[in-house]
Amino acid sequence: MIRINLLPFRAARKKENIRRQVSIFFLSLVLVLIIAFWFNFVLSGKVNTMNRQIKETKAQLDKYNKINKEIADIKKKLEILSKKIEVIQSLELTRKVPVELLDDMSKLLVEKRMWLTSLSEKSGTIKVSGIALDNPTIAEYMTRIQNSKKYLNVKLLTINQEKSIEGLELKKFSISFKKAPLKKQPK
Repeated sequence: MIRINLLPFRAARKKENIRRQVSIFFLSLVLVLIIAFWFNFVLSGKVNTMNRQIKETKAQLDKYNKINKEIADIKKKLEILSKKIEVIQSLELTRKVPVELLDDMSKLLVEKRMWLTSLSEKSGTIKVSGIALDNPTIAEYMTRIQNSKKYLNVKLLTINQEKSIEGLELKKFSISFKKAPLKKQPK
C-alpha cells in the first residue's frame, strides 16, 4: 500500500526551521549572558583585589610616614644634642684657660717687687696691668713672659710714676702680648 502525505511538506519544514532558529537565538543569548556575567564576575574580583591592595598600600604608606616623621624628630633631637655636646666640649677645652693664664702670670712675677692689678684676655691678646718698685723689675717681668714660649710680641703700653702712702715711688705699668699658637701633638 502506498501512502501519500497530505500535509504540506514545505510548511512543516519552514516551521521546523523557524523553531530551530529561535532555539539557536535563545541559546546564543543565554551563552552571551553567561559569558557577560562571567567577565563581570572576574573583573569585579580583580577590581576588589586592586581596591584591597590600594587600601593596604595606603595603610603601609601612613605607617611609613609616621615612622619617617619619628625619624625626622629623632634627627632634630640628635642634631640639638650634638650641638650641646660641641658646646660642652668647647667649654671643657676653654674652662682651664683663664686659670692657667693666671697661674702663668703669677709664676712669672718678680716676687715682692711687683703686683698685678688687672689681667684681661680678648681674642688672643692679653693685657696685664700692675705696680712695680722700679723699671728693671718691669723689664725682668717682660723678659720672663717672652722667654716662657707660651706668649709672643710682648709690648710695654704705658709706664707711669706713682707715689704711695709710705712715700715710695712706684711704677704703674701696662703690658700686652699674644698667646703663642698651640703645637699639635702627634697621636
